[in-house]
Amino acid sequence: MSLIQYYGTGKRKTSVARVFLRPGKGDISLYVNQRSRQFDEYFNLERQKHMIRQPLRLTETENKFDIFIRVNGGGLYGQAEAIRLGISRALIEFNRELRTSLKSAGLLTRDARAKERKKYGLLGARKAPQYHKR
Repeated sequence: MSLIQYYGTGKRKTSVARVFLRPGKGDISLYVNQRSRQFDEYFNLERQKHMIRQPLRLTETENKFDIFIRVNGGGLYGQAEAIRLGISRALIEFNRELRTSLKSAGLLTRDARAKERKKYGLLGARKAPQYHKR
């Protein structure tokens, strides 16, 4: 028996999510930094849960797949957005026709914003020490 699964990678800030969709009834398995976590306990804010399930609701595939998620790095919101992008990409691998609806909802755009590095001679990325004339 061959395992049918669809894969998508999502990234946001320093978070990387690897998402596998397998035909099933809607179970979510979550591994954060190589540790098994309970989905509803780890993402305890309703806003984060809604964000993650958004591509599934939009494409009406919420109870068609079991979702296996491995996510590393970052904070809760970065991880949630990375998972959302990973799910969207995996859904496209499942069915190319879903691309237009996901694209119009803005779920396929990789948010490239990240923390700017600190530069030498400055106090932060852009903050400079106080200037004095005399």
